[in-house]
Amino acid sequence: MELDSDQRAEFDREGYLFFPGLFTPEEANLLKAEADNVYALQREEVWRETSGVARTAFAAHTYNEGFRRLGAHPRLIEPVSDLLEGDVYMHQFKVNAKAAFDGDVWQWHQDYGTWKRDDEMPEPRAMNIAVFLDDVTAANGPLLFIPGSHKIGVIDAGHDLSTTSYPLWTLDRDKVSELAERGGCVAPTGPAGSMLMFSSLLVHASPANISPFDRTIVYLSLCHVDNHIRAFNRKEWIAHRDFTPIMPLPDNCLDELVAAREAAE
Repeated sequence: MELDSDQRAEFDREGYLFFPGLFTPEEANLLKAEADNVYALQREEVWRETSGVARTAFAAHTYNEGFRRLGAHPRLIEPVSDLLEGDVYMHQFKVNAKAAFDGDVWQWHQDYGTWKRDDEMPEPRAMNIAVFLDDVTAANGPLLFIPGSHKIGVIDAGHDLSTTSYPLWTLDRDKVSELAERGGCVAPTGPAGSMLMFSSLLVHASPANISPFDRTIVYLSLCHVDNHIRAFNRKEWIAHRDFTPIMPLPDNCLDELVAAREAAE
């Protein structure tokens, strides 16, 4: 999947691109079922809210076939390789849940802020891809972006070890308010199968989900192979140490798995 000049200009200006319905309902349904299977596992990579429901499943591409295929899908890998101008490796892979009624907040932060401080990633030559596995609406805890905030560079942050179940380097309210006064705040919403790609410097967050509807999103954090992390302070399944370039699979790799699962039923 190639980006055109307008899309490249939009990414440079806003810090993100949104592709509603990039994956078919059948592909999204397959991945949602795979997410439910992963969340049922008792593994250290599966983190939970204080209520006990799943919050994040790290490195699911290493122990689940559907997510292995998604992690090398050309609709995700090719546009990122294009923007980063070279081969990419998987820095992080996670399946984030915001369970109905119980999905907790993710505070305002920049992903590269964490990757720089905790993992010693040299430059922000990395970005995120997000694939919606549920319909994401205004009601069920959508991602919030401050457009253009990726232009600021790395912003001072505090290490939040208590507000949520996952430690983050977070921005204070004054800085978020200042950025939002200049860039506004948006919440991309769309059907299951939609895809977002956004700069690792883009300031973002998501509110709690107190609606009766689940919100599950898969995140691939992709980094240029020359820009790999230099420190190994976090567990390997959080910050990966395999810097092998990802070789994209055929575009129908998920359809093949859908067919295989249907044939097995």
